[in-house]
Amino acid sequence: MRYMMMVKADKNYETGLPPDPKLMAAVGKHAEDMAKAGVLLDNGGLLPSSKGARVRAAGGKLTVTDGPFIEAKELIGGYGILEAGSKEEAIELGKAFMKIHVDVLGPSYEGELEIRQMFEPSDCGAGAGKR
Repeated sequence: MRYMMMVKADKNYETGLPPDPKLMAAVGKHAEDMAKAGVLLDNGGLLPSSKGARVRAAGGKLTVTDGPFIEAKELIGGYGILEAGSKEEAIELGKAFMKIHVDVLGPSYEGELEIRQMFEPSDCGAGAGKR
């Protein structure tokens, strides 16, 4: 089963400053190990919302709003797509990822990770969204 881990943006995310180099090195090593084990299928970080846009459909019309977006605490700062045998396994993988943040940045680090199972083509009916 595939799961998406979404790392919520932290308080420094919208500043545009690069993440701590020690954190990036530790996360990079962890990602490399997970990819070699066949668990990590894809991952990436996102630039601040000031570099993005939102497209909204309402009342039959499309509107575009350029960033930055005010609700920074709900923004996604990065993601990972995992192959895991169960929700519990995906949670353990997520905990290991977040532990890296605490280990490198210290006990004052506050962050959040959301884990969601992804639809598979078979969940959507015959022939839908084949990978």
